Amino acid sequence: MEFEWDETKRLTNLRKHGIDFIDVSTIFDGDIVTVEDDRFNYGEQRFVTLGLLQGRVVAVVHTEREECIRIISARKPTKYEQQIYFEQLSN
Repeated sequence: MEFEWDETKRLTNLRKHGIDFIDVSTIFDGDIVTVEDDRFNYGEQRFVTLGLLQGRVVAVVHTEREECIRIISARKPTKYEQQIYFEQLSN
């Protein structure tokens, strides 16, 4: 799977959250939990994928295009998101 992102957004995310989009693509190779983010009408279908990056859970917001995943943001998950991640993996 290919990954893409806006470079300005990547640098902003790195400063704000300390997580680089370059690194987050690796979470898709491990145990992940993906849920649709339908809180707002974004004009496209968005997902939040929870997975491990360097031993810690991260939340990656993305959209799926025909041949790639476009990363929108990456951040520390909320406590609720962490709970979902560990509950889903234990099932």
